[in-house]
Amino acid sequence: MESIRELRDEHDALSGQAFHVRHALASGDRGAARVLLDELVSHLVQHVTREELGMFAALRTQGEFADEVAALEGEHRAMDAVVADLDLDGPDFVARVTALLDDLEAHIEREDLGIFPVAVVTLGATGWATVEAAHEQHPTFLAPDVRSDV
Repeated sequence: MESIRELRDEHDALSGQAFHVRHALASGDRGAARVLLDELVSHLVQHVTREELGMFAALRTQGEFADEVAALEGEHRAMDAVVADLDLDGPDFVARVTALLDDLEAHIEREDLGIFPVAVVTLGATGWATVEAAHEQHPTFLAPDVRSDV
């Protein structure tokens, strides 16, 4: 499914961005880490919007895996709250960003190995239409040469 492949490609890109944030933190460059984190968060917001208005909405409408969808959306909100409360000069900045990136990695794995395969086998034509509409209204942040479906 092209839409699933694109979401996974976005996960790969987000993981790559997280690596660069971790590298900046390890080198002690908080300013660079914050710039890189801001870009990651911007992409994450786009990605989450596509997921929630597309696949998650479709699964919820079909009455499928509502608890898992709610849990994943809760994780989205929790990450938003952490980002909103980050203080570049705070003594816990590095620890909080590291924990955020760890949570993001675990979240991506849950989606890639859990809800995405479930969607492939459970969504019908109406569900996929919902997914495609969300993807058209909220395009990917990936450049065309980065996408695996090109």
